[in-house]
Amino acid sequence: MINKNKNNTVNLNNRHFILNKPYGYLSQFIRTETVRKNKKLLGELGDFPEGTMAIGRLDEHTEGLIFLTTDGKVSHQIRSKKVEKEYYVQVDGDITQKAVNQLEQGVEITVKKEKYTTLPGSAFRLNPKPNFPERAKKIRDERHGPTSWISITITEGKYRQVRKMTAAVGFPTLRLVRVRIGNVSLGKLKSGEWKEVTEF
Repeated sequence: MINKNKNNTVNLNNRHFILNKPYGYLSQFIRTETVRKNKKLLGELGDFPEGTMAIGRLDEHTEGLIFLTTDGKVSHQIRSKKVEKEYYVQVDGDITQKAVNQLEQGVEITVKKEKYTTLPGSAFRLNPKPNFPERAKKIRDERHGPTSWISITITEGKYRQVRKMTAAVGFPTLRLVRVRIGNVSLGKLKSGEWKEVTEF
């Protein structure tokens, strides 16, 4: 629970939301000098209170669950390595069990131009594949070769980590959707939908 202060009483001054971030949106509310005017921001998806911020960003091409809050103090808690983040990943090719095992055990990726081995996590093939609506930008269909879906659960949040992990085992990511953070799941929230919550 994140909406209580140190005296364990509910803080009614802050507000919290969960959002299904669509493809093509930046995980921010304020347009900076480095953000081109044609880029879409989260604030365009709803009437959020002043000071709302995203906890842990998803890159522009990643979809799925993201937490929003007016309480900056909860960001560190959610982003800690104690909180799992689960992703459903469509990869290029018919992924092998060997590659799935490698993803579970940890693989070597590049972080800030240095080699880094990811922490062990959870990975398994999804069968049947998830029933997500088509993405705004279409993905190549299987006439151009097979694709497969896997679940990857990590406790880290390195830049483009999941994409780098699947590429490292030979199966590049085609579509990436975060479906769970800790005990909170995406559920039935449709792309672009959000709801206010009392706790994460």
